[in-house]
Amino acid sequence: MSDVWDLVVIGAGPAGSAAALGALHARPDLRVLLLDRADFPRDKPCGDGIAPHALDVLAAVGVTGLLDDKVPVRRLELTHGQLHVSRLMTRPAFVVPRSVFDARLLEAAQAAGACCRRQRVRTIRVDRTHVVLDDTADAGRSVRARTVVGADGAHSAVRAAIAPGRRPRTALALRGYAPVPAAGRGRQLIVFGSRRQPAYAWSFDRGDGLANVGYGELVRPGGPAPSRALLLQQLDQLLPGATRGGSQWRGHHLPLSSWPWRQPDGRVLLAGDAAHLVNPITGEGIYYAVATGVLAGRAAARAHDADGGHSAGRLHRRAVRTLLGRHLMHTSLAARLVPVPVLVHAAVRAAAAEQWVFDELVELGLGRGCLSSATGRAMARNVLSRG
Repeated sequence: MSDVWDLVVIGAGPAGSAAALGALHARPDLRVLLLDRADFPRDKPCGDGIAPHALDVLAAVGVTGLLDDKVPVRRLELTHGQLHVSRLMTRPAFVVPRSVFDARLLEAAQAAGACCRRQRVRTIRVDRTHVVLDDTADAGRSVRARTVVGADGAHSAVRAAIAPGRRPRTALALRGYAPVPAAGRGRQLIVFGSRRQPAYAWSFDRGDGLANVGYGELVRPGGPAPSRALLLQQLDQLLPGATRGGSQWRGHHLPLSSWPWRQPDGRVLLAGDAAHLVNPITGEGIYYAVATGVLAGRAAARAHDADGGHSAGRLHRRAVRTLLGRHLMHTSLAARLVPVPVLVHAAVRAAAAEQWVFDELVELGLGRGCLSSATGRAMARNVLSRG
């Protein structure tokens, strides 16, 4: 218990490894410990899409070439009813299994100086000068830190300890891997469904003969979650044959972002899914995880120098709101529009007509883009033309 870490990160996925990288890039001499309940590499259910924005953030903390051996995906296709749009994205994305991506990112964090230990954190106690983890009779498990980053996913124990209360809107998705169909080679395919919105099926080509395929939809508050059988049925209905030859089917919850975004003051920070940062339209979370992880690490480093860690929460909240505040307001607004089918149809139709609309919608769904008044007018014209 006498050993104190400058920063302990709970969860060694993208948000956690990025937090370690952000802290060590700012202050290479910090003592940083990553704790995770799993050994790496490990599978993590996800759409596996890595937007270029996430790689930009990693390059800023010295991590480059992470996916140089992977095949970029340049084309995105959207289908809503009988309407279809297929366009090249301004910048290519990647589809990389999380077992690969997360392990590589963790290796980068360790190369930068972070230590990693397998440990499932069960208790968190914040006192005046430190955060104490697993303060039990087993002194060998107890850890003290000046600052802690909770990057422990959708069911975050850290969030439950420091910010209990309001639950986010949640989606449930099912993911598997199947042979990529001829129509899906070199593409990310999204077909919008008609159930609880947002709802869509996807097939994302990995570039190695397999595609990440899946279906997800909003979970009704207080209602039952959709069953595995229903999710598979919707996937097959929207993308016929997508499940043929599929395996590794796993479900996962997505805590969707909203506005205003909250981060308590103090020594404990939240990043990624633990911070309820998942795009409420697309379910994208990797960019949010990497970006807010790096910001959390930087905030921890700054607070360490300023006051021993006490101001970390305030610094992190300010940084995240500066980066994502306007974007989160726009995605929250868009999430209220998505349940109206005519508006989704108008957005896809406008994207089919104009490359710049398509590009703006991609930025809204994958990065930190916003809806412009010009896109709003383009959608309105398409609504009126249908009438």
